[in-house]
Amino acid sequence: MPPPLSVHQLRLFWRRLGPRHAAFFALALLAAAFALALTLSRYAAPPAPSPTPTYGHRLPALVDITLVDGATRKGAVCLDGTPPAYHFLPGFGDGANNWLLHLEGGSWCRSFKSCARRKKTNLGSSAYMDTRAEFVGILSDDPSQNPDFYNWNKVKIRYCDGASFSGHVQDEVKNGTGFFFRGQRIWEAVMAELLSKGLARAKKAFLTGCSAGGLSTYIHCDDFRALLPKTSTVKCLADGGFFLDVEDISGRRYMRAFYNDVAQLQDVRKKFPHCSPDKEPGQCFFPQEVAKSIGTPMFILNPAYDVWQVEHVLSPEGSDPQNLWRDCRTDITKCSSKQLEILQGRFRKALLDAIDEFKNRRDWGMFIDSCFIHCQSMKAVAWHSPSAARINNKTVAEAVGDWFFDRREVKEIDCEYPCNPTCYNVVLDQPYKED
Repeated sequence: MPPPLSVHQLRLFWRRLGPRHAAFFALALLAAAFALALTLSRYAAPPAPSPTPTYGHRLPALVDITLVDGATRKGAVCLDGTPPAYHFLPGFGDGANNWLLHLEGGSWCRSFKSCARRKKTNLGSSAYMDTRAEFVGILSDDPSQNPDFYNWNKVKIRYCDGASFSGHVQDEVKNGTGFFFRGQRIWEAVMAELLSKGLARAKKAFLTGCSAGGLSTYIHCDDFRALLPKTSTVKCLADGGFFLDVEDISGRRYMRAFYNDVAQLQDVRKKFPHCSPDKEPGQCFFPQEVAKSIGTPMFILNPAYDVWQVEHVLSPEGSDPQNLWRDCRTDITKCSSKQLEILQGRFRKALLDAIDEFKNRRDWGMFIDSCFIHCQSMKAVAWHSPSAARINNKTVAEAVGDWFFDRREVKEIDCEYPCNPTCYNVVLDQPYKED
């Protein structure tokens, strides 16, 4: 390495460059110094802060899974024979004696083939369930996200039987491999364990669920009431669970045929003694029929354009061979004027007609918005956030809280799409999966 230049040598070098070249050389030195400083700053700068939650002030609680103790001995098992599970977040403060339970959703299985696929997922086996669950929306412990229920005891009950906690086949079913259709026993085993953990002393109790879990809430609402002291305030909420018995775009009643298969496979008909004997087994499984006999206060939370039902009830596989509904199924803004007429005149009207008889029940509530979404109580953005849908300037969380605590009567029915500018409408990358 050559020795460094002396000051005298640098002066001679500078003079020989001349003013024009000296200016160019100086600019080059400045550019090099700037580049070096920028490079060093990347290493000297502190790490970027962790992202903060979009809504609220804290990240969601992560709650560990609990397998139901002794469930296997009772025959209360998932499709594959593993024990059922739940996630429990204890309450605190003035919510320590109040309980909110949420029944997980996730469609149904209608055949041995679809149930065999389901057995190898979290919807058919606790062996595949995540060991921790995020508690968001109605399960959040953040008062900015969940103002009325944030400090209650909260339980997320996992779904692994394929028939909305209602199947009750005594023996293991053999069809090349074993199946257990024990949803009713799972319900009973989970309730027994939670009662022993303090649910039996609840001053207020709230059974909720979304999608297939919403249907479960209709099915078990009165069962839940019967478990608790008469002095307790007990209510139920079904989110995105009012599945419709309507013709699809090809004129078939696809969902009725689907429910017939589920009901026969898992022997659920005996769960509905009030259902008329001249009805098909699947008809008794629809919320419109189940809800007729419910005596406990119930809140119906449903979008008029439920994205899951638009795909699987109104335009299911086989009903649209030319794929004319492909874009409309995933993004309501891409529906044609004719498709919107069907959504308004057939689908929305069918929902409003079906719930009409329940509007007169004084202690019932409802929030029917004009959004394209599914399961609003379990999405922070839809439950209570600056972007949440509003009817009469109330979010879902505010409307549900007003109803539960008897602050006002809540029978909110939105105008037709696209009238509500506050709607949070989902856009799916791909259609919902169906078993």
